[in-house]
Amino acid sequence: MGTILAAPQRARAEPENWNATKCARYSKAWDQAMARMGRDGLGPAFLERHAAFIASGCTARGDVCARSDREIALANAMMVMAMNAGMASTFPPFYCRD
Repeated sequence: MGTILAAPQRARAEPENWNATKCARYSKAWDQAMARMGRDGLGPAFLERHAAFIASGCTARGDVCARSDREIALANAMMVMAMNAGMASTFPPFYCRD
């Protein structure tokens, strides 16, 4: 009988604190977007739900619904910034359930 070789161990594709790293990158991008675009045209619900997402360590269920033109523009900018920072398009919390 031949020798059975164990499958090689795969290196982890993501560091153990990858979500914390993504959240830090995302939070930084949010701060940059706020500095550039400002808060004009952003509703309280949009800002509150987004703040809750970041406060959760970016683990809360995505429920930040962009409704106004300004909110949609900011959400689009954040999607691009997140993708450029190495995150999947599913990471940002933008989702309208109703």
